[in-house]
Amino acid sequence: MLALFNPPTELQISEYDENMTERQKFTVLRDYGAFELRNYEACVIAEVQVSSDYASATSNAFQPLFRYISKGNERAQGISMTAPVISESLTGVNSNQWKVAFVMPAGSTIGDMPNPNDTRVELRPVSEEKCVALSFRGRATLNTCGKKIAELRAAAANVEISLSSETRICRFDPPFKPGFMHYNEIVIPVA
Repeated sequence: MLALFNPPTELQISEYDENMTERQKFTVLRDYGAFELRNYEACVIAEVQVSSDYASATSNAFQPLFRYISKGNERAQGISMTAPVISESLTGVNSNQWKVAFVMPAGSTIGDMPNPNDTRVELRPVSEEKCVALSFRGRATLNTCGKKIAELRAAAANVEISLSSETRICRFDPPFKPGFMHYNEIVIPVA
């Protein structure tokens, strides 16, 4: 007899994510309902710049980044996978120039991290910063992200929070997970 698929509840999804992968560290400074104002801790990211559309950017950057954390570095050292995978357009959401990054484990410094074997992978420190964040479920398609970015910028403007031009699309789930279960965030630094 076949068992029927019962999608996990919100609580189950949250517990699964938190138990599987370390997340980038932040503190919620204020919850505005539609979004949160957060303080992100300083961190190190490994990033790859790619010339492709949004739909292909993460796929094109994933292998060099994954190889880096899977001993593809000068010390042949494994590095824990963290979340999210961050995509950032260099010239706007409809761009063909993207940076895709993995966040290194909390407490990492540039001096601690081994140099990548692949020259496409660059390590970069990110200072502590205040950002606004809007979370959503489902596939992080270009169309959906464009709408969520506009929604977040409008909501922040309504409460007089000035934002930078930088926008990050943060994805927390592997592509093989059913799309309706994907957890994503739009994160924009405060100006």
